[in-house]
Amino acid sequence: MSLRLLAAGTYTIVVDGGRPRSRGLGIPVGGPADATSLALGNALVGNVPGTPALEFTLTGPKLVAETDVGMCVFGAPFRLERDGESLEAGHTFTLHAGQSLQIGGTPIGCRAYLCVVGGFDVPLVLESATSFDPLKAGDLLKCETSRLPGRSLATEEEAEPDARSEGGALPSLRASGSALRCLPGPQADWFDDAFYRNTFRVTPASNRMGVRLDGPPLAAPNRELVSEAVAPGAVQITNDGKPIVLGVDGQTTGGYPKVAHVISADLDALGQLRPGDEVHFERVSEFAAEAAAARRRDTLRRWLRRIGMNRQL
Repeated sequence: MSLRLLAAGTYTIVVDGGRPRSRGLGIPVGGPADATSLALGNALVGNVPGTPALEFTLTGPKLVAETDVGMCVFGAPFRLERDGESLEAGHTFTLHAGQSLQIGGTPIGCRAYLCVVGGFDVPLVLESATSFDPLKAGDLLKCETSRLPGRSLATEEEAEPDARSEGGALPSLRASGSALRCLPGPQADWFDDAFYRNTFRVTPASNRMGVRLDGPPLAAPNRELVSEAVAPGAVQITNDGKPIVLGVDGQTTGGYPKVAHVISADLDALGQLRPGDEVHFERVSEFAAEAAAARRRDTLRRWLRRIGMNRQL
């Protein structure tokens, strides 16, 4: 009752809901870089949102099934082949015993999630299954024997108009050059408005800890800052004037000044940025940030409820 990794792909890890209650110990939140994609992928295979799944980045793993396993790859549109047969990402299917699944690359976005019925059976560390280290070829992933018919979000009801206004089912996948909405950071008054006027490019040095951006350096006063608490979404400005946006594996304290903080509604979009993508920042009000978060939560709840109800029909 398992899947075996024949090739690990790029930074393939097990993720669940993460460790939000462990930050006081200096441990990052962890969990999925794109929580919406994990939740929807899990819903399609009948799991609750935080059920352990595989997250991979830019190139996916190759696996072989030792038993029949119902699954779904959800998130960025990675190329999939089951024993040479092309499959479409975002659809459920069964990988039968002895069959292999090759997950290739993706033309847009950065990450996706392999969700299986019942999730992966892995040990918990600090109440979470999220890995501290990437998986490697030869690793065995325990899961249930299961089978699934083909289904996808396209087979569910059309998203409601207000859901489409927030990007529909996958607002995390955006065109290069899109804006990340943010609130002013604690040291916003150290900088001028060039941060909001400039366009930045994601560098290859980016990872789950943070998205490193290149662009015109920002001028800042020659001041010292005592390290203070930081969280995913914090936009730090390094000594060379370049921004780093902290991700889900970002540290819990930092000493760089923070010009802004990406709002919670856009953190999944941050997790889907890939090297070469362009991004700019849009300052919004606290009211707008709270409204965007509420719309996003409501949209996800509607999709999860719709998927769950249709599974029972």
